[in-house]
Amino acid sequence: MKINKTNAARLLDKAKIPYQLIPYEVDENDLSATHVAEQLGEHVEQVFKTLILKGDRTGYFVCLIPGANEVDLKKAAKISGNKSAEMIPMKELLPLTGYIRGGCSPIGMKKPFPTYIHHTATDFKEIYISAGQRGLQLLLDPDELVRFVRGETGDLIVQAASS
Repeated sequence: MKINKTNAARLLDKAKIPYQLIPYEVDENDLSATHVAEQLGEHVEQVFKTLILKGDRTGYFVCLIPGANEVDLKKAAKISGNKSAEMIPMKELLPLTGYIRGGCSPIGMKKPFPTYIHHTATDFKEIYISAGQRGLQLLLDPDELVRFVRGETGDLIVQAASS
């Protein structure tokens, strides 16, 4: 099966960053990263979802977090230099980034936004991120990703209540 390269993949080629394009079965009723991880047979901690937020001071920014987690809006606001931040409405995603829900890549958006990546990404040799379309993931070195998107790592997720 021939996999067509996405814009994100072409940008990585241009930057000479090694990656693999990994297809998976899309379920239109379940676009979660947990579903993607199951399809890939990988741990969900290694599958990062791309979220777009808007801060009260700096405007739009990107957060990459492990698939099963929830972004902590206070932590995201703090790391991005904002007092508060919120997820953008779904209807703004495509016009703002050029990507649709379930296929939003941190690479190749219509314009570059400040990008923050949860620090656990660098615990892995490789992580999965969206390749820019549903049904396709990029597998790449998280350090290369951080450099390429000029990202910053930090704590971005809601901590699970300890029992």
